[in-house]
Amino acid sequence: MALRRLHSASPARRLPRFPWDRMAPFKERAAAHPGGLVDLTVGAPVDEVPEVVRQALAEAAARPGYPTVAGPEPLREAMRSWLHRHTGVADDVAVLPTVGSKELVANLPFQLGVGPGDAVAYPEIAYPTYEIGAILAKAQALPVADPRDAAGSRLRLAWINYPTNPTGEVASVEHLRGLVRWARDGGVVLASDECYLTLGWDEEHPPVSVLDPRVNDGDLTGLLAAHSLSKRSNLAGYRSAFLAGDPELIADLLEIRRHAGFMVPWPVQQATIAALHDESHAIEQRARYERRRDVLRGAVEAAGFRIDHSAAGLYLWATRDEPCWDTVSWLAERGILAAAGEFYGAKGNRHVRLSLTATDEALAEAAQRLK
Repeated sequence: MALRRLHSASPARRLPRFPWDRMAPFKERAAAHPGGLVDLTVGAPVDEVPEVVRQALAEAAARPGYPTVAGPEPLREAMRSWLHRHTGVADDVAVLPTVGSKELVANLPFQLGVGPGDAVAYPEIAYPTYEIGAILAKAQALPVADPRDAAGSRLRLAWINYPTNPTGEVASVEHLRGLVRWARDGGVVLASDECYLTLGWDEEHPPVSVLDPRVNDGDLTGLLAAHSLSKRSNLAGYRSAFLAGDPELIADLLEIRRHAGFMVPWPVQQATIAALHDESHAIEQRARYERRRDVLRGAVEAAGFRIDHSAAGLYLWATRDEPCWDTVSWLAERGILAAAGEFYGAKGNRHVRLSLTATDEALAEAAQRLK
């Protein structure tokens, strides 16, 4: 009886159905196409891990001891140097390696002390794990168009995501400054998911970090920013990411994560150092994605879709002004698998997300079928 009670109280019982399970019949239909399946759903890298990164991983493979949660000083220096180059933040910013960015998003509310009676705000069209983090902390999950819409609740943490997954929206310096002022006035931690920061396609409106001094006037109080090497360096399989921002919050998170054992493996730490110091491979990869974007965008628009936002990141947020599952079905008949916009919130129910993380050959094939 006690075991049954324990099972029924499991956090798993509070989680929504894993969204990708619903794609199975459409994947089967798309795979039946004579030319085979072109999968444009999950944003998983398909290109090679850079040689400089693989070499660093291999050279570090013989270490038998435990790594540290904070990582060695060369890793922290590499993170700070990269952040300084790409966000303008001071080169002594507090940093913390994480075991990929998804575990960070899912665990951050609890690790910040958010709990029952508190609330976590996140974008109403968003990566699903923001909601999962709130649920695991037993806090109220608040999907909102703007975090300021959650004012009046017991809000402790507000997530923002620019460039946005899935819509590819970019925020201006002025917009971010307003959010920072609001969060500080209300004592809310503002956490910015910036995993697509270096993948902006509109030169006149490049992505901006919440760490940028133009946004925060050099004061990082109450601010956190998450970054990842999954897309920049094709390291999704390495689970390499990091957090930066408010030194007091970073110190508290480090202490909690030390006790809980959130350690990035030593060889991955060394590979991360190599990846962050080398910009050439990232520039080449960015150019690949830009070429693929041009191919897919032209084909999608020619097929009668409207593409909304999509000024940055690795996705096209596309619609035929119909329920998203009808669009998913239409594409599956042509052997193309797209992610239903409903996965990212109710407001996405008339869009699909098309990923650029496919080979040149696969995207050329998709473009041909869309004709």
